[in-house]
Amino acid sequence: MSTPAFTASDDIVHFIAGQTTPAKSTRFSDVFNPATGRKSRRVALASAADVATAVTAAQKAFGQWADTPPLKRARIMFKFLELLNLHQNELAAIITAEHGKVFTDAQGEVVRGIEIVEFACGIPELLKGEYTDQVSTNIDNWTMRQPLGVVAGITPFNFPVMVPMWMFPMAIAAGNTFILKPSPTDPSAALFIARLFQEAGLPDGVFNVVQGDKEAVDALIEHPDVKALSFVGSTPIANYIYERSAHFGKRVQALGGAKNHMVIMPDADIDKAVDALVGAAYGSAGERCMAISVAVLVGSAADKVMPALIERTKTLKIKNGMELDAEMGPIVTAAAKTRISAYIQDGINEGAAILVDGRNFQLPEFAAGFWLGGTLFDHVKPHMKIYQEEIFGPVLSCVRLETFSDAVELINAHEFGNGVSCFTSDGNIAREFARRIQVGMVGINVPIPVPMAWHGFGGWKKSLFGDMHAYGREGVRFYTKQKSIMQRWPESISKGNEFVMPTIK
Repeated sequence: MSTPAFTASDDIVHFIAGQTTPAKSTRFSDVFNPATGRKSRRVALASAADVATAVTAAQKAFGQWADTPPLKRARIMFKFLELLNLHQNELAAIITAEHGKVFTDAQGEVVRGIEIVEFACGIPELLKGEYTDQVSTNIDNWTMRQPLGVVAGITPFNFPVMVPMWMFPMAIAAGNTFILKPSPTDPSAALFIARLFQEAGLPDGVFNVVQGDKEAVDALIEHPDVKALSFVGSTPIANYIYERSAHFGKRVQALGGAKNHMVIMPDADIDKAVDALVGAAYGSAGERCMAISVAVLVGSAADKVMPALIERTKTLKIKNGMELDAEMGPIVTAAAKTRISAYIQDGINEGAAILVDGRNFQLPEFAAGFWLGGTLFDHVKPHMKIYQEEIFGPVLSCVRLETFSDAVELINAHEFGNGVSCFTSDGNIAREFARRIQVGMVGINVPIPVPMAWHGFGGWKKSLFGDMHAYGREGVRFYTKQKSIMQRWPESISKGNEFVMPTIK
């Protein structure tokens, strides 16, 4: 299977008001194929002027789009859904070419994004308000939800299709216009999506793509016509965007970092637990916000798990992601590989037992690629840097504890609260874990508990800044504002001035 020509031609620019738009800025960043280590294209980095052009286009399109009946908006979304299904493999190949994750994993990413679009197609039902007849004498009261205006999404490199689809399908279906600022590391998928939307009949200016870096982000935050910002990325940046956007009076949902634990109890099905752990730790080279980076081995589970875990880590099929039997691809960039390698050395320096060192991995046929093997640590302690910080790479830390209560206490003490999993055969343990754990997304014998489209995604503590989770009904609430209307007619209004608080009569 070859990489589509779409990812190997001209510079990657912006998509504004229905057409690709040359950058006003002269700044560019290189885009690489992580498997080969070679530069494939350049991406424009937007200036504040570029962002202003996109906001103007989105603002111009907003009035007519907001007035479009939800059913008509849904019909365009249905056509977009049809086109996404037709082009799934092309999108997946674009992801693999610029991110490096294996093609089958990229296919899964596209499918999970499509599920959000499927949910957004139900927007006529999702926007229904509430009505009370005769709320007081001759007065009726109802609520409606209306779009905010121009909204924006700032998305990370690790899911260049799925994470933007956590945002724009709900925003656009609800009647907003949208500006997407994808990661400059793998920006091509955003333009492909824009063209599919155009083919589906979406009016110009409703969906726009601005490529760029911090300058573009700051311009979106500061622009008075951008009413809301959605973000997924690291905790420091999430916090920055949350605070700066609040300063400018914007609505914000900013999803931050993670340190996801998997608890394995002694009564768990060990073979299935190890299978799940290997996939969750090393899938997508650990570059997932829901990746398991800490295995909490309770009691006798440790001695049962470790031999198989060592073997599976050593025998990972690490290849060019376009090879269909690959289990793990390269690291996304050379800088990321260097950063992850430094964390591995930190673990060694702090006294953790390294059982498999991924820094030794080489792939001779792609010698210049950004390759790193799976890394496995045992006897990791909570004070160690590799336990405390998000590594975002194929590094699994194993912590040994004596009791279930110890495991719950350990996890609840961590500053992140994104996702967590518990493998057990004991129903009471499962119930207690789900109730007591201070984490936003919980899996019981499920290693990566990413909620389905109608439930919503979001963590707790320093994994989420803002009040509402992504997609699902939370997404509808985030991208709309409620209006309450009370109505009566002149024939029912008594004469005379009213100076008191109205009450039910």
